[in-house]
Amino acid sequence: MLLFAACNSSTSEETAQKSASTTTTTKPLVGGPCQGCEAVLEYGDKVLTTIDTLPAFQETEPKMKVTGTIYQKDGRTPAAGVILYAYHTNRKGIYEAKEGAKGWAKTHGFIQGWIKTDQTGQYTFYTFRPAAYPNRAEPEHIHLTVKEPNRNEYYIESIQFLDDKLLTTEKQQQLRKRGGSGLTTPRLENGLLLVKRDIILGMNIPNYE
Repeated sequence: MLLFAACNSSTSEETAQKSASTTTTTKPLVGGPCQGCEAVLEYGDKVLTTIDTLPAFQETEPKMKVTGTIYQKDGRTPAAGVILYAYHTNRKGIYEAKEGAKGWAKTHGFIQGWIKTDQTGQYTFYTFRPAAYPNRAEPEHIHLTVKEPNRNEYYIESIQFLDDKLLTTEKQQQLRKRGGSGLTTPRLENGLLLVKRDIILGMNIPNYE
């Protein structure tokens, strides 16, 4: 019995040491938990560039052009090699999924887009203005997720529109400005609503080093 206990004690110590070692070397998840953030990598064989056109852009109004620059944490240096994923509802306020959709497209719907920044850090999405959810519980918004080289993916503050009556002062005050402010003022020019959303990597992002 003593021999059995000693062996078990030794095994327990080894297990504890391994566990402690693993705990020490495991880094906290940048940005915290994020259900669906892995969709940032579900672009398949699509060749990513700095510009993308989301599905249904041509046939849907009002058309929108979203532009911006992704900066490193200093807020000045353009960030290259960053993947930015965007998705939003259709004009009925629904995340419409296509038949046979796979991965997160079953939940996020087919109105999705991906870009990858070059040395300028700039990006452009051609899309259309999303509608609010049918229950009107949330303002219109465009979801954004980033994937930096050598860091896990994380979500940043959605793009929202200051002319949206659902975007109350109270809701604005609740925003955390993850990656900078997502509040924008659409400007109509040549039939396109122009929206600018600059991004500062790591800004107000938990566990960001």
